[in-house]
Amino acid sequence: MKNMDLEQLRYPIGHFERPAIISEANIVDWISVLEQFPHRLEQMVKPLSYDQLETQYRPDGWTVRQVVHHVADSHHHSYTRFKWALTEKTPLIKAYEEKEWAELVDAKSAPISLSLDYIKALHAKLVYLLRGLSKENMDLSYLHPEGNVQVTVKENIGKYAWHSSHHFAHIENLLKREAWL
Repeated sequence: MKNMDLEQLRYPIGHFERPAIISEANIVDWISVLEQFPHRLEQMVKPLSYDQLETQYRPDGWTVRQVVHHVADSHHHSYTRFKWALTEKTPLIKAYEEKEWAELVDAKSAPISLSLDYIKALHAKLVYLLRGLSKENMDLSYLHPEGNVQVTVKENIGKYAWHSSHHFAHIENLLKREAWL
C-alpha cells in the first residue's frame, strides 16, 4: 500500500484545521455534529457482526470495536478538559496514552454497547453544557502538555466535532470497502 493510500486511510477527512476566526456559525455547526454523532455511530455499528467488529479499519489500525471504545475514552477526556477550562485559570491538562488504552481489555473485548450508551449520555451532557456557555466562556482555555499548546473552549469544540467525524469516516469507509453497508 502506498504512503498516500495509508495517509488517506488514517485521515479520511484530513487533519483538523482551526479556522483563523472561529465564528458563532462554526460553533453552532460543531455542536450539532456532537449532538448527532452518537445516534449516527450507533446506527452504523450496531448491526455489525462479531467478526466485522474485529476488523481493522486500516492495516495496523484499530478494530472497529477499539475505535468505538476509543471515542468513548477520548470524549470522556475532552469533557473533563472543558470542565477544567471553565473552572480553573488556564489549567495544565493531563494527556493520556490513547494507543495503550486501546490495548486494554475493555477496548479489545467489551461489548460496544457499553461505549455507545456512554457516548450517548456523555454527548447529551456535553451538548447541554456547550449550548449554555457565554461568548466569554468560549475564550477560556487549557494548556496541553504536548507542545505547551493553549486550547480555547471554542477550538476544543471544533477538535471534537472533527474527532467524531474522523472516526466515523474510518468505520464508514471500511464498511464501504467491504460492501457491508
